[in-house]
Amino acid sequence: MEYRYIGKSGLRVSVIALGTMTFGSMTDKKEAFRIMDKAYDNGINFFDTAELYPVPPDSKYAGLTEKIIGEWLKTKPRESIILASKVAGASSGWFIPPIRYGLTAMDKFHIKKAIEGSLKRLNTDYIDLYQQHWPDTIVPKEVTMEAFDELVKEGKVRYIGTSNDTAWGLTKSNEIARFKGYARFESIQNNFSILNPRFFDSLEEVCRNEQVSLLPYSPLGGGILSGKYNQKEIQKPARFLEYLKHPVKRVRVHAKKFYNEKTLKATEKFLEIAKKYQIHPVTLAIAYSKQFDFVASTIIGVRNLNQLKPHLDAANLKLNREIMKDIVKLQKEIPYPMG
Repeated sequence: MEYRYIGKSGLRVSVIALGTMTFGSMTDKKEAFRIMDKAYDNGINFFDTAELYPVPPDSKYAGLTEKIIGEWLKTKPRESIILASKVAGASSGWFIPPIRYGLTAMDKFHIKKAIEGSLKRLNTDYIDLYQQHWPDTIVPKEVTMEAFDELVKEGKVRYIGTSNDTAWGLTKSNEIARFKGYARFESIQNNFSILNPRFFDSLEEVCRNEQVSLLPYSPLGGGILSGKYNQKEIQKPARFLEYLKHPVKRVRVHAKKFYNEKTLKATEKFLEIAKKYQIHPVTLAIAYSKQFDFVASTIIGVRNLNQLKPHLDAANLKLNREIMKDIVKLQKEIPYPMG
C-alpha cells in the first residue's frame, strides 16, 4: 500500500480510503465490521464518514454510521487510524440536512454541536480530519474558519478540510485563515472520476499551487463505471434505480446526474478500454482517480465484502501513457457526461 500526505499536514494516509456512507442502511453492522477489518488488514488506514450518514439521509438514522465505526474503533489501536468526519452543510443550500431540525449552518453553534455528537458516537476524543460537508451561502467564511480553528486549538480536531467546494470557496477560506492565523483547509473532498473531470477546470490549479489535497469521492461515478447499469438486466440492488422512485425531487435529480444517456455511453467506451488492457473496470476507474499528484487518497465504498477486492487491487496499479491516452480520448469524445 502506498501512503501520501494530505496537504501540508502530518496526516500520512493510504492512497485508498474507505468510505462508509452505506453502513447502517444498505450494509448492516456485522458486514460493516468485516469490510473495515479487511480494509485495515490490507493497509488502509484512512476511514471517512459524516454525522449525516448513512444514506439516503434520514433523521431516524443520521449518526448511525458513526456509531458503528465507534464500536469498531475499540478493536483497533486508535493512533493507527486516520479518521475523517464531516459537519453537515447549511440548510441555505441545495439540500436541507435532516438533523438539528433542518436548521443547520456553518456557524460556531452548529459546528460545535456537530463535533460533540460525532466524538461521542465515534468513541474518540479527537478526529484527525474534520470537514465541512458543503459550504454555507449565508454565514461569512470568517465565522466558519474561526469555529474550525477553535476546534483545532481545543485538540478535538487535528486538521480541517472542505467538501463539495469551488475554487473560489477554497481559496477565499484559506486566504482568511492565512490573514487571521487560523488553521487552513488541507483537503477538499469533491466528486471526481472519468465521468466527472470538472476538477480540472480550475480546482486542479488551486490545489497544486496551494498544496491542498483532493480526496476524490465517487471514483466509480456512483457505481456507473462498474458497468452494472449497462447490462440488459440491471442487477439489484441498484442505488439509482431506487433513487429515481424517491418521493423527494432532489434525490431524483441527483440520480439523473449520474445515470443518464451520456454516462452510459461513456461507460460503454470505458468498458472497452478495460477489456483491451484486461483490467477490472472497478480497478481501472479507481486507479485513474488516484493517478494525479494533487490527490492524496481516493475514497471507495462497498455494500458488502465481496465487492472489496477489485477496489483494493487499484492501490498498487499505476496507469501507463497508453491507457491514459485512451481515457483522455474518451473524455474528449463525450465531454462532461455528468454535466
